[in-house]
Amino acid sequence: MTDMEQLRQSLLKIDDNLASCMRCGNCQAVCPVFAQTHREADVARGKIVLLQNLAYELIKDPKGVEERLTRCLLCGACQANCSTGVKTLDIFVEARIALTQYLKLSPLKKLIFQSLLTHPKLFSNALKTGSVFQGLILRKQKNAQHTATAPLLKPFLGGRYVPTLPSKQLTQKYGVLTGDNTKQYNVIFYPGCMSEKIYTQIGDAVLKILRHYKVGVIMPDDFSCCGLPALASGDKIGYDTLVKNNIKVFERIDPENSANYIVSACPSCTETLHKWWTQLSENYSEKEKEKLKAISVKAIDMHTFLYDILKVDTTNAKAKDNAKVITYHDSCHLKKSLGVAKEVRELMKLNENYILKEMAESDKCCGCGGSFTLTQPELSEAIGNRKWQNIVNTGADEVVAACPACMMQIADMLGRHHTNMKIRHSLEILAESLD
Repeated sequence: MTDMEQLRQSLLKIDDNLASCMRCGNCQAVCPVFAQTHREADVARGKIVLLQNLAYELIKDPKGVEERLTRCLLCGACQANCSTGVKTLDIFVEARIALTQYLKLSPLKKLIFQSLLTHPKLFSNALKTGSVFQGLILRKQKNAQHTATAPLLKPFLGGRYVPTLPSKQLTQKYGVLTGDNTKQYNVIFYPGCMSEKIYTQIGDAVLKILRHYKVGVIMPDDFSCCGLPALASGDKIGYDTLVKNNIKVFERIDPENSANYIVSACPSCTETLHKWWTQLSENYSEKEKEKLKAISVKAIDMHTFLYDILKVDTTNAKAKDNAKVITYHDSCHLKKSLGVAKEVRELMKLNENYILKEMAESDKCCGCGGSFTLTQPELSEAIGNRKWQNIVNTGADEVVAACPACMMQIADMLGRHHTNMKIRHSLEILAESLD
C-alpha cells in the first residue's frame, strides 16, 4: 500500500468518527491539558474542529497541526466523559498516523521505533550494556525512589529524575517459563518493556502472586514492545512490525491457543493487546487477524484476573492499628480504558500493614503520556506538579500506582520536589503480604 493510500484511509476513518461530536464542551472539565492552558485548541472539541479540515490543514500548516495534536496525553478522559460517545482516542490516534504519513517520522523516532524496538534482543542488549555503564552518565540521588539525574543528557531529558537500570532484566532472573498443565489455570505473562527491563520488581511481584495462587506461567524472553509508543507517535510502520513480531511469539509459545489468559501489570500494554491490535489490523492477513482476535479476548489486567477470575477473597481484610498510610493514583489506561479501579483497592487491603487514604483527583492524569513528557515538558511538569501536591496533601507514607509509566512520572515529581516518599506498584503491596 502506498503512503498516499494509507493517508487516504486514515482521513476516511477520522471523518467517520467526527460526526457524533456535539461541541457540548464536557471535555473541557476533564482535560488535564486544558486545565493548565485554558486554550480551546488544547481540548478535544478544539482538536476535532481542526480535524474536520485535516487534509486542507496538513497542506496549509503541517507543523501547526503537529503542535496541536501532540498537546494531548491520550489519557482518554474526554472519551470516558463524553455524553455522545465520541471515540476521541480513535480519532486522535488515526490523526497522528495521518500526520506522520504526511510529515514522515523524525530520524530519532525512526531509529527507536523501527530499528531498536523491533529487534527485542538488540534492545535488551543495549539496556544490559547501559546498566553496566550507567554510572558514567547518571548521578544517583539519595531518595526513596532510587532515581538519578543525568546532567550530560540535560538537553534531551531536562532536569528529570529517571529510574536506574537493574543489574538483571526480568527474564534473565527467571529464564523462559513454559507453564504447568497440572494447574487449573495457565496464563501467558506479558511483562511489557517497563516490567521486563526497568521496574523488574513489578515482574517479581506478578510471578510471586501467580505462584502463590498456583497458576502456571508461560513467559518467553523475546516479546517485543506492544507498539503503543510507536502508535502514539503515529508510526504505523514500526507499530505493525512490533505487532507482527509478537504474533509469531504467541504462535510459538502457545500453538494450540490453550493458555487461559494473557495477563499484564501494565495497563497500557493490556489495552493495546485487547483493543488496538485488532482495531488496527485491517491490512493484515486473515491468519494474523484471527490470531489477534484470540489474543484480544484473553488479554486481561492482572488485578482483574485475581479479583474476577481467581475470586481472591478480600471480605475479611483489615489493616493493623499501626498500619502505614498509602495513597493511590488511578492510572488513566487502567481506570478510563479498562474500567479497573475497585479491584486494585480491594486487593491492596490484603496487606494488613497498609491502610489506604484517598488523594484528591486520584484519577486525574499524572502528566506522563509517554513521549508527551519529551515533546511538551513544561505541560507535563505542570500537570505532574498538581498530582504531586495531591499526593503530599494526604500525608501518606507511600504512594502507589498500577502503571509503570505513571510510577516513572510520579517518581520524577517526587524527586524534583525532594519528597522522600516511596512509589510502588499496587501488585508489590499485595505480593509483600504473601508467603
